[in-house]
Amino acid sequence: IGYTYWWSESGPFIGNCGDGIALAFTGTIVEIKAPTDEPGPLYTAQKGVVAIENIFKIKELGAKTYANQKFITTDCFYELGLTVGDKVLVFCYDYEDDYSIPGEKSILKIDGFDAPVVHSFKAYINGDQNPIPLKKDKALWAEYGLDENLQQIIDCVEEMEALRYENKTSE
Repeated sequence: IGYTYWWSESGPFIGNCGDGIALAFTGTIVEIKAPTDEPGPLYTAQKGVVAIENIFKIKELGAKTYANQKFITTDCFYELGLTVGDKVLVFCYDYEDDYSIPGEKSILKIDGFDAPVVHSFKAYINGDQNPIPLKKDKALWAEYGLDENLQQIIDCVEEMEALRYENKTSE
């Protein structure tokens, strides 16, 4: 999976109203290699492999669509503080018809596959990325520095709903 290191946002709650997640899963890190300057001066790459445990979302991307792979490889592990054996929750987006990880808040270390933050994320995905039910979970996401991102998309969705209601009542 590619790495869009230049994106200004990362994690499950990006964009003003919540950009669509293309691929999301939990897994266990099974390999992390030494950092390298292989990409040149753009960023320091550190390849790693994640064994996939559970898939929560798959967006069809034609030939590049996830097709029951058991592992993913990416080079965005540099300075994430992750080690072999860590359990992670991973969020990918669609970039140029392929999956991409946009930064450090898109690979979150979790306590286990049944962690409260995993349940919160599953509710978000199962609700078609509706952030409103996650209001009660802001403290969970604050642990990852994502509470303000979550609040941003909650505010946007609530404002959009208010505008729709206002337009319906004015007709």
